[in-house]
Amino acid sequence: MPNEWLRKREKDLFHRLAKQQGYRSRASYKLLQVVRRSRFLKRGDFVLDLGAAPGGWLQAARQVVGEKGYVLGVDKESITPFDDENVVTIIADVTQADILERIQAKGVGRFDAVISDLSPNISGVWELDHARQIDLARHTLKIAREVLKPSGNVLVKVFQGSELKEFQLELKASFRIFRIVKPPASRSESAELYLLGMGFVGQ
Repeated sequence: MPNEWLRKREKDLFHRLAKQQGYRSRASYKLLQVVRRSRFLKRGDFVLDLGAAPGGWLQAARQVVGEKGYVLGVDKESITPFDDENVVTIIADVTQADILERIQAKGVGRFDAVISDLSPNISGVWELDHARQIDLARHTLKIAREVLKPSGNVLVKVFQGSELKEFQLELKASFRIFRIVKPPASRSESAELYLLGMGFVGQ
């Protein structure tokens, strides 16, 4: 019972903080915590945010990159616009064949980092949900390999399961540094993890 109480208290804490500090979701803290620990985003970076709705990671990324940086958010759902001119969003599906063209049409060039909090619609059948999540992670990695600058970074959400190890190897092959992270704002009972690749070395 005490552990359950602590988990609920933690969940409420980040939810309350998000409302108090003007973040669109508690997920903002996950990204900020990973950045604080690993320093994979910095001032002036150009960032591509996949699965960006409702905008919590967009806000956190904008906070880190500052006025000289740029954040492009992509999601199948529309995102309420931001006042910041350097935060731009497009409605697009990362699994569609034209996704690279849609991203490149913004004329940004290459990105310093790709971040992805993409998640499938949860069915409740774990192996199916895990497989769908890994598929989204693979789409993220495929896009990252096409749009990242040399030495760029990627952060992608995954679910624990049978296909995770193979995907880790795929990601490792393209980056000099590989880490598995679970930020404190991620619920302790959740099976989600984040894979961080730093120092893109190409395909």
